[in-house]
Amino acid sequence: MDYESNNENDDAVTIHDVAATARVSPSTVSRVLNGHATVNPVLAARVRDAARTLGYRPNAVARSLRRKVAAVWALVISDIQNPFFTSLVRGVEDVANAQGCSVVLCNSDEDLKKERRYMEVAVAERMSGVILSAASSTDSDIGVLRRASIPVVAIDRRILADNVDTVLVDNRAGAQMAVAELLGQGRTRIACITGPRRVSSAVERLEGYRNGLKSAGAALDDQLVQMADFKRKGGYQATVALMALDEPPDAIFVANNLMTIGALEALWDMGIDSPATVAVLGFDDLPWAAVTSGSVASVAQPTYELGRLAATMLVERRTTPNMAPRTVVLQPSLARHPGARRAEQ
Repeated sequence: MDYESNNENDDAVTIHDVAATARVSPSTVSRVLNGHATVNPVLAARVRDAARTLGYRPNAVARSLRRKVAAVWALVISDIQNPFFTSLVRGVEDVANAQGCSVVLCNSDEDLKKERRYMEVAVAERMSGVILSAASSTDSDIGVLRRASIPVVAIDRRILADNVDTVLVDNRAGAQMAVAELLGQGRTRIACITGPRRVSSAVERLEGYRNGLKSAGAALDDQLVQMADFKRKGGYQATVALMALDEPPDAIFVANNLMTIGALEALWDMGIDSPATVAVLGFDDLPWAAVTSGSVASVAQPTYELGRLAATMLVERRTTPNMAPRTVVLQPSLARHPGARRAEQ
């Protein structure tokens, strides 16, 4: 029987302590905690009470090491509400199905504790691989997967502390593309709303924005940069702050689609016409752009291909575990959406 103690001093607590506290034999403890129904209910209740008191729980990791690896992959994404992930998930799933594997979708909600729990579940259930869009490029820790020899592929965001297979989009190039488009529209004061500094894609898109302005000889103004949370509310609040400046922007580059929605909502609520007064250009495709009243543009990512390549790399990593880690960087493109008003003409 395998057990794992939740006590801080694991070495001081053994299965015999559970047995002694419950006044039963260690084999009875083993049968109770493994779910056998042959134990007297009174004794079983004592064992469970003792296990709770001592902070024990069944060691699913140890048990799983004796089982066959499950034909299941965990796909851990940072925000299930973000439509960016819809096509990405399909790309992963199509490859998994062709391999006879199933995919479990896990939403970390940008929370490192939730992300860690999902990785522990992947180990406990002996999943055959994990594809991870990290909650934090700087703080996400895949050590629990490494120790269990579960292959990992990072997708969309880098995991800076580990040399791991990674599939990304060229965020800097996409942001520069966005700035060039806005400058080409005659915009002269371009703001940027990006995500948190702990996420590599947010940092890279901010760098691309700055590089785009420098390349064009345009002035940089730190007042025009807002760090938000990659969520709708963050985009809304950042836009309100930008428009409250003494010299507000005439264009906003927004680093993901949920914040783009928030930015457009904020402009609408403030009675500011977009794109006539303030142009908004988001990073990620905008499936709803066709129903907007005016023409909008966005930096489109090859999301299906991101998912497909990450899944393919996971299969290859399982087949050849000792090969050097690889990083694949895909190119974004500029998508122009005519909007409902123009499409009707």
